Amino acid sequence: MQFHLNGFRPGDPDLKEAAPRDARPLDVLIVGAGPAGLTLAAYLSGFPEIRTAIVERRSGPMEKGQADGVSCRSMEMFQCFGFAERVMREAYWVNEATFWKPDPDAPDRIVRTGRVQDVEDGLSEMPHVILNQARVHDMYLDVMRSSPTRLEPLYGRSVTGLEVEDDAVSVTLDHAGRAESVRARYVVGCDGARSTVRGAIGRKLVGQAAHQAWGVMDLLLDTDFPDIRFKSLIQSADEGTVLVIPREGGYLVRLYVELDALNPEERVSHRNLEVTDLISAANRILAPYSIEAAEVVWWSVYEIGQRMTDAFDDAAGGDDRAPRVFIAGDACHTHSPKAGQGMNVSMGDGFNLAWKLVSVLRGQADPSLLKSYSRERRAVAKALIDFDEEWARLMSAPPGSRSQSKLQHYFAQHGRYTAGVSVRYEPSDVILADDAAPLARGFSTGMRLHSAPVIRLADGRPMQIGHVQRTDARWLLLAFAPAGPPSAQRDALARLCDALACEGGLLDAITPEGADIDAALDVRAVLQCHHTELAITDMPRLLFPRKGRLGLRDYEKVFCPDPRAGDIFEMRGLDREAGCMVLVRPDQYVAGVLPLGDVARLSTFLTGILTG
Repeated sequence: MQFHLNGFRPGDPDLKEAAPRDARPLDVLIVGAGPAGLTLAAYLSGFPEIRTAIVERRSGPMEKGQADGVSCRSMEMFQCFGFAERVMREAYWVNEATFWKPDPDAPDRIVRTGRVQDVEDGLSEMPHVILNQARVHDMYLDVMRSSPTRLEPLYGRSVTGLEVEDDAVSVTLDHAGRAESVRARYVVGCDGARSTVRGAIGRKLVGQAAHQAWGVMDLLLDTDFPDIRFKSLIQSADEGTVLVIPREGGYLVRLYVELDALNPEERVSHRNLEVTDLISAANRILAPYSIEAAEVVWWSVYEIGQRMTDAFDDAAGGDDRAPRVFIAGDACHTHSPKAGQGMNVSMGDGFNLAWKLVSVLRGQADPSLLKSYSRERRAVAKALIDFDEEWARLMSAPPGSRSQSKLQHYFAQHGRYTAGVSVRYEPSDVILADDAAPLARGFSTGMRLHSAPVIRLADGRPMQIGHVQRTDARWLLLAFAPAGPPSAQRDALARLCDALACEGGLLDAITPEGADIDAALDVRAVLQCHHTELAITDMPRLLFPRKGRLGLRDYEKVFCPDPRAGDIFEMRGLDREAGCMVLVRPDQYVAGVLPLGDVARLSTFLTGILTG
């Protein structure tokens, strides 16, 4: 974290200086303060020139229940927001998963049949954790309250009408029985599976139900089940399945409990189930072990189903018009919660849309950029639906069936998916074709930047290269120096920097007038030599720039391999002889890998997206 750029200011550096309030027209109205809406709102709150409002039908912040799984990829995103360390401190870390099945010699009893590592080594520097969704919301709200805009949700407001106009969207809200009218340039519906915004733009959730009821409950309990503090999947001979999810704090546990199949026209609400029914079912499945609930914190019953809309915005198919209304999270994709992906994919929706809205609203990109949101995120949601259908089918397979026996293998095989790191965006206007992949085999185009350890040149600090990104809508260019003596590595980087920063070059074209040289593209470099072999003062101007009101030097743009934690060139398959450039989007996804000197292609690509 950098601060004091524009002068010394005491106090908490996370608390940004408040921007003056004004009565400018609203730029973005976010409907729904769930994971998708708060991700988007927290990102936008850092830009005082963008006027944002977020409304929520509930009367106040969430306190308990709903989602709890946080994938490795979401943790990487939280690092960008600045609260990953808080989550790691509070959360339960999922290190291993155990599997239980009927004892072949006594089928009415369960026995442990397997144990697997939850996340493969080296997949991410971040863990897979479990934390109450309400706490994740709290951390987003803290980011918003500390931002220059001091953004707060407006509770107790629900959408009753929406009309798209030529240059804005008109929305009618109900607030305690009173109608309120709001106009905004863009509206984002994050208002859940029964989304009013989705209905207003004519989108429908389409899919099917599995006609299978499940219960979920958060408990403080007493039990003799030995794996209660492991993520555990228990399949009984005749009574169904239980999924155990240990929760934060050392005592709380979540249980997903398979209940009876539903008739084709039956809804789960018709069963009039109580929490005692869930506890009884769990005890039948866990036999010979048992649970005794000391306190039920939260519980619910639901029906498995997978549904998705045909598009995530209001732009009709084949329409050249840029969208003005978007939907995210459960408003455009729903599924069962047992795969632990709902909150994570919803937050990914908000993160994807956020930097694109910022770029357009600040005049740095054409509104056509916003079309890529629906295309990219619908493909992610489709993969989630497919995964969830198979996962739900295997979990509910009859005892002893071939499908049931595949469950542990399927879990291990799809570990990268559940960690959230398998998303890959296809080549497009915002993703280059993957024709330079051999230069950086460990940085896959279209996939999230797989961070690696480095040493900062200026102060010898060990850190992760991926942690340089923040929620500031800037693109990141990582320049990896070619082989040679330290001075030759520096000279190769200097030639690149001269080409980028020359008069009429790329940075002239995409950097706003009067802004710092790295306002649009943050150029950083990784040398191959030891950090003691060169000084930061030897670096070219672009890697040691003057910035801010006082013209202070930025000392944090050059890195070297960390011999103790691992050489980034080896870990990520970088071409030592040639070096390369890795271009990373503001949402931490690799937009392209290019030869170190290919400034022409880099410029053509970025100037097709960004304008100064």
